[in-house]
Amino acid sequence: MARLALLDEEDLPRVLPVTFALWEGAIWSAIDRKPKRTAEPARLRRLRRRPDAALVADVYDEDWERLRWVEVRGPVSIEPLGPALEALVEKYPQYEAERPQGPLLRLDPRRYACWRATGRPARDHSLHEPG
Repeated sequence: MARLALLDEEDLPRVLPVTFALWEGAIWSAIDRKPKRTAEPARLRRLRRRPDAALVADVYDEDWERLRWVEVRGPVSIEPLGPALEALVEKYPQYEAERPQGPLLRLDPRRYACWRATGRPARDHSLHEPG
């Protein structure tokens, strides 16, 4: 799981928990079958209006020496169901029984920041260009 941060219609920050998988250099998430308030989820309307987003994935542990996180920033495009769905199904077996109806969200990594409590690489809070 990760958290997707985006701006709402009033340019206020929103953060949503999402499933995600890496596929062909992008980070993919799916609109799944969990109940939604409207036919089109608000995140789709918001991303169409302003596609810039950030995704944060972290690891929490009672042993704080093991804490770490990564943040990825970039534009998100809304894509039809396609081969990237298989990467999500492979990572989340629940999707095998109940496949997401889509669409898919594709985050194109443009900048990232990462940190971990111990070990290499050294603590790093800066944003970098991928590559």
